[in-house]
This record gives sequence, C-alpha cells and structure tokens, in this order.
Amino acid sequence: MKQDVTLLDGSIGQELVIRSAEPPTPLWSTSVMADHPQLLRELHDAYFNAGATVATTNSYPVVADRLRAAGIEDQLDALLYLAGGTAAAARDAYGAGRVAGALGPLAASYRPDLCPPAAEAAKAYRPTVAGLAPFVDLFIAETMSSVDQADGALRAIARSGKPAWLALSVMDEDGTRLRSGEPLEEVAPIVVRHAPQAVLINCTRPESVAPALEILRGFGTPFGAFANGFVRITEAFLQDRPTVDALQDRVDLTPAAYADFAMGWVDQGASIVGGCCEVGPAHIAELAMRLRTAGHRIV
Repeated sequence: MKQDVTLLDGSIGQELVIRSAEPPTPLWSTSVMADHPQLLRELHDAYFNAGATVATTNSYPVVADRLRAAGIEDQLDALLYLAGGTAAAARDAYGAGRVAGALGPLAASYRPDLCPPAAEAAKAYRPTVAGLAPFVDLFIAETMSSVDQADGALRAIARSGKPAWLALSVMDEDGTRLRSGEPLEEVAPIVVRHAPQAVLINCTRPESVAPALEILRGFGTPFGAFANGFVRITEAFLQDRPTVDALQDRVDLTPAAYADFAMGWVDQGASIVGGCCEVGPAHIAELAMRLRTAGHRIV
C-alpha cells in the first residue's frame, strides 16, 4: 500500500565523532559540536540532501546532569543554542523540513535504573526543553528504556506546547521488551495519558524492530523506527560514563541491507523511518530512493 512516509535523518552524535576523527568522550559529540560547528552544519545539510525531511538536534546528551558530571554545566545554554540554531539554519537553507529537538535519557543510555522518578526527571529536562524550544518544530524523547523514563520526558515536553514524539529502546534480542525488562505494551497507558503524535522504536538492532512494531500498531498512534548499527549493547557500555568505543559497529549493515529492514517496517504500517547510531547519510539516501521507487511520498 502506498503511503506518506516521514524520513528522519540518521546518526548525528556518532557520525560527528567519526567525521571529526577525535577520541570519543562520555558526552559523545558535544565537544565536537563546540570545537567544529561547521561539521554539524555539513552533516545536517548532508541528510537533507540525502532526502531526510527532519533534522534532529545534536542535543541528546545536552542535559544538566550529564554536563555537570563533565564539569561543564555552565555551558548548557550555549550548547543548546548551537545545537538548535544549527539544525534550524540547515532546515531554512534547504527550504523545507522540520527540526526535532532531541532529549536523551538522563544519567546514561540504556540505564533507566539510574534515572530519577518521572516527576523529578521532568524538572531536570526543563532547561534543555526551554533552550531548544525556539528552534524546534517538535521534540523527540529518544532511547527511553522504561515506562517511567518515557513518562518523565513526555511530562517535560508537554510544558513546551510543542508536539512530542516518543522513541523507545527495546532489548537487542527481544523486541517485545524495553531495556528495563518491562513488556513494551506497558507503555500504552503513558501514550494514552500524554498523547504523543508518534511512537517509535530506536537504538536497537534492526532485527528487533519488527516484533516491537507489531505491539506499537495496537496503540492506535502513528508509529515507526530508527535502528542502530551496533552488533549489540555490551556490558562494558553499561558501566559508569562509558564511551562509544565500548561498542562494535556491524560490517554487514550496508545502506542496501538497512533499507531492506526499513522497507519491511513500512510494509508493517510504519509512517516514520530513519536511522540511529552508525546509520549515516548513505543509508538515508538509499532508503529515500527505495521509498520513491515503491511509490511512497516522502513528507
């Protein structure tokens, strides 16, 4: 069935680290963005030129608690201005598209046990939401790995008055469970309560996405996915303040191979697709070509 499909961009933080050739840090690409802002603009431009219709801000780890751990909390406003402003400038130069303000997990990715309760998390996100709001068309809470973690991020976005998308991360070997171990279907009450405009699966292996989408389909909300290109999330990466070199990228996930997965998600009814870590502009260009060839309209 032919349908309208929103094409997200791919990896932002990881792609910046790769392009900079600088050693990764616990804050991923934050220092790269500050030291080489032109690389970020070039990356947003590359994704628009590849066919993406959404630019995601490079703000995934730019929250006060993560910056505090690195001793740079005083740079929060400046970093958000840079992340939001660069994405918006790329969108304006391209003449179309939307900007999605990225909210990553508090404390650490894939560790919802370290995240404060939803009410506290909502307060912790407020400065990031406020700093990005002038630049973005919507917010996307990414890599939410527990029901409570998703609740906290959506509470924060609600205060902005901007549309919210919720992106959930499921287990690498079991797409029916969040990384917390909770059944994915237990997010349904949170979706009803906050009414995000879309619910997505992100930052898991592509193989785990299809079973997750079967569950999201039952939520009655537009759904989709953007998977990563890591072999798996390792135990080493779950330790205190890890860097991405604790993860191994896949050699088999070529643009064509990734597009095969993503087109399968579209066949399941996904109306939003894109890429996460290790999925770059070449993958998005291939996916754009496949969507057009299949008669879908990219919006």
